[in-house]
Amino acid sequence: MQEIVSTIKRDYIFNLAKQGKRVDNRAMDQYRKISVETDWAKTAEGSALAKIGETQVLAGVKLQKGMPYADKPNSGVLMVNSELSPIASPTFETGPPKEDAIELARVVDRGIRESKMVDVDQLGITPEEEVWIVFVDLHVLNYDGNLIDTAALAAVSALCKVTPPEDEAWTLKEFPITQKPITVTVAKIGDKLMIDPNLEEESVMDARLSIATIEDGSICAIQKGGVEPLTLDEIHSAYDLVKAKSKELREYVK
Repeated sequence: MQEIVSTIKRDYIFNLAKQGKRVDNRAMDQYRKISVETDWAKTAEGSALAKIGETQVLAGVKLQKGMPYADKPNSGVLMVNSELSPIASPTFETGPPKEDAIELARVVDRGIRESKMVDVDQLGITPEEEVWIVFVDLHVLNYDGNLIDTAALAAVSALCKVTPPEDEAWTLKEFPITQKPITVTVAKIGDKLMIDPNLEEESVMDARLSIATIEDGSICAIQKGGVEPLTLDEIHSAYDLVKAKSKELREYVK
């Protein structure tokens, strides 16, 4: 019975997509309701709770002193980790991070790192000995599709709200933010493209393209998911959607 229902649902979503329609009556280029609450976790240097539809991700930023990487002895370190709790979805399991959690952290990390959002070169303390390490922890509180955009929005918002620690080793006037990368995910179902896929749409999509851009529209990171290929025309169309919708999401990053 479960497989029959799943097949019926899949066909229903595909047939809607062919008509340019969606299961929740949104337009193909329309996000669900978005909200961002900053300063959510008082024990962190920066934090933000981002919601896109029913998907919720809490990002917390901590600054600690530690060793630099050998190839960058004078630069700080940025690390992004994610936790997919069973409380957020019955499909998530307890234990060490699984592939989905690792992928989520890497995609969010890449957008922040490649945009050079945080100027880690300013985060050295003692050359070759001690630097500031920026930990960004992502906690998925509820999962209803499009974790990537929600987690990236939470992470960027939290980094923008970092209050430097009261420590004599901190010599900067403020936390060194240079860019605000925004990630937008485009899903492909059949021959149709849509943004912000919900959980039902994710379960049947053929491919996914997540693109992080900075304010001038330049791409700083891109990641493809799903088994089906994307044509060059589809990639161009997806980028056009990303450029338009990233402006919308950027309004939520203060």
